[in-house]
Amino acid sequence: MTTTSAADNAPRYKVVGTRPLRHDALDKVTGAAKYGSDINMPSLLHGKILRSPHAHARIKSIDTSKAEALEGVMAVATSQDLPIIHQGPIDYASVQGNTRMIARNVLAHEKALYKGHAIAAVAATDAHIAEKAINLIEVDYEILPSVLSIDDALKSDAPLLHEEMTTWFRLDRGSRGEDTGEKSNIAGHIQHKLGDIEAGFRQADVIVEREYETQTVHQGYIEPHVSTAYWSADGRVTVWTSTQGAFQIRSQTAAILGLPEGTVKVIPMEIGGGFGAKSVTYLDPVTAILSKKTGRPVKILMDRKEVFEGSGPTSATKMKAKLGATKDGKITAGQLYLAYEAGAFPGSPVGGGALSGLGPYNIENMLIDGYDVVCNKQKVQAYRAPGQPQAAFAVECAIDELAEQLGMEPMALRLKNAVKEGDRMATGVPHSVFGCRELEESMVNHPHFSAPLDGPNRGRGIAVGYRWQGGQTSSATINVNSNGSLNLITGSVDIGGTRTAVAMQVAETLGLAVEDIFPTVGDTDAVGYTANTGGSRTAFDTGLAAIAAAEDVKKQMATRAALIWEVQDEDITFEDGTFICSKNPSDRLTFQELAARQMRTGGPITCSASADSTGVGAIFAGNIIDVEVDPDTGKVDILRCTAFLDSGRSVHPSFVEGQMQGGTVQGLGWALNEEYFYTDDGAMANSSFLDYRMPTSLDVPMIDCEVIEIPNPKHPYGLRGVGEAPIIPPLAAVANAVYNATGVRMYKLPISPTTILDELDASRKEKA
Repeated sequence: MTTTSAADNAPRYKVVGTRPLRHDALDKVTGAAKYGSDINMPSLLHGKILRSPHAHARIKSIDTSKAEALEGVMAVATSQDLPIIHQGPIDYASVQGNTRMIARNVLAHEKALYKGHAIAAVAATDAHIAEKAINLIEVDYEILPSVLSIDDALKSDAPLLHEEMTTWFRLDRGSRGEDTGEKSNIAGHIQHKLGDIEAGFRQADVIVEREYETQTVHQGYIEPHVSTAYWSADGRVTVWTSTQGAFQIRSQTAAILGLPEGTVKVIPMEIGGGFGAKSVTYLDPVTAILSKKTGRPVKILMDRKEVFEGSGPTSATKMKAKLGATKDGKITAGQLYLAYEAGAFPGSPVGGGALSGLGPYNIENMLIDGYDVVCNKQKVQAYRAPGQPQAAFAVECAIDELAEQLGMEPMALRLKNAVKEGDRMATGVPHSVFGCRELEESMVNHPHFSAPLDGPNRGRGIAVGYRWQGGQTSSATINVNSNGSLNLITGSVDIGGTRTAVAMQVAETLGLAVEDIFPTVGDTDAVGYTANTGGSRTAFDTGLAAIAAAEDVKKQMATRAALIWEVQDEDITFEDGTFICSKNPSDRLTFQELAARQMRTGGPITCSASADSTGVGAIFAGNIIDVEVDPDTGKVDILRCTAFLDSGRSVHPSFVEGQMQGGTVQGLGWALNEEYFYTDDGAMANSSFLDYRMPTSLDVPMIDCEVIEIPNPKHPYGLRGVGEAPIIPPLAAVANAVYNATGVRMYKLPISPTTILDELDASRKEKA
């Protein structure tokens, strides 16, 4: 990894910026770490879910008598067992954390809305009996016409998924907006306006307007969804689950079950991947209800087919991008139309695409319209920079085409219009400090940018990606041990080494070695409220909470030192892990020495803190990608890939590289291979890792990483989020590279061999 700092005099740290071993490394590589499926206990029952065979069907009746009569079956549950179902209709205007909507996805009520929608659940003495039992449940369906694409859903005579749903219009993603009263499959219309779009296009000498399309793709986490619950006789519910956010699962489960949150305890297990998709409940209320009925703990583990069919991928999209520029390359106007599939219930990530699509560019006149469209597919969930890779695919491909028509080098056009601090986002909010220009200059100056491309059918593509994000609340507790080591408890599920990244910030604050910090992830009873691990916020937000707790530790220990030396608290200074008496500098105690005396100076030191985010801010990433395209087979080989990222400050450079490489690989799969194949009746035809083609180590080269550090003024150590932005640019970078290799532009993903051959054939016929 190469790192470029914003200034030669940037502060240097003893811990932040180093590469220690992660605290959970040994457990992870030896198999000692405990995941959701490792839960086992006396009298444990096993559950299975019956899923709809139809994409759209009214549930007329459910007969569970035969299943209940099967020996070994202990309980059966349907949506009628969820108390929230009986509390009234869904408020379709609320798309985030809408527990009534979530409940109807957990177990279908009145209608099945996609193939794989959960209908009923069984708990039995073993999984084989439970599997047999769900096949004995008789469901009387009235099959309804379905809509399986955006185009079908938007037709004037399209069947409605939700007869009571009306379209809500929002001028920005933070407002509830207004109800248009129009009934359709459009759940929401979000719009951003800046300047005068018509005047902007009148100023343009060159205008590019194109349509783009992407397909449904899955996050591809290795560990399937799993939940175990025990509803004890005293009315308390304990849930062991694979999740990115224990507190969110607690609130959702409690609301669906009609319980106070304090009676539900969620224990997050180690997580085998999530990428945003494990932030919502699918199984936890079901295992809890089955446990209540049986008085025994119940575990449900999805198989891979269920993960594909019964959990949430990200949106397929239909998009239009229109860009105008003067002859000298000044972009005068940008317009986006973004239609995103939400699946069976409202809540696609179109807001992320709308806010971020034109983010890399300083454009005075913008108009962005985003549409949240329901259809008879799985309810979509977050996937790493939700909604932003799709929008960037459209914008970055259009930027390259605009540059070609202007006769400009594509990076020159990007640099000429690069956004900077103070420029306005599409919402009108000024940008804060981030490294857009610095990163693009790093791309131009990188050896990869000017390296020769030897051989025919080879091409080089570039793209950049912008992500804006806020932040949320986190909590942390520090216990000081008598030997000077610390126990650090946070509520953030560890994805990508966040335990260690947060511990490193504590170590830096207290002048300790990171090996002196022992971080653990607490359950919802053990630590203060902490929002999900996601949104590239965890090292930043949970770091803030941990730093605040560490500062309190420092303050309390200074008080102990003042007591020992019989001076005032303000007479104590702290330097490099040592407490010093300013009145007598020879009086010194190391952190470890003072910790050993805590029991004689007032007792144990335990400090807790909760911190509201100061706002993670903008993140910027880029790619240079070389490809070779076989004109006879349409196969695309990735020859070379360099990923660029403004990390703010890299707490652990190896973790930053891992996020860059992982996100880039996912973007490459999205660009070239991955998609849900649906049959005409709405069934997924490739619901296995054998048929759903994710990249392997044989498909990608070593991804080089170039990190640019423009410290974030909103964090004491300059951190910025790093987890999501790397997936944004690869889609467009690959498409631009394929164009440079073949001379044919790709407007649809994935760029599969069949797609390339079809486009090449169409191009030959057009020229003939």
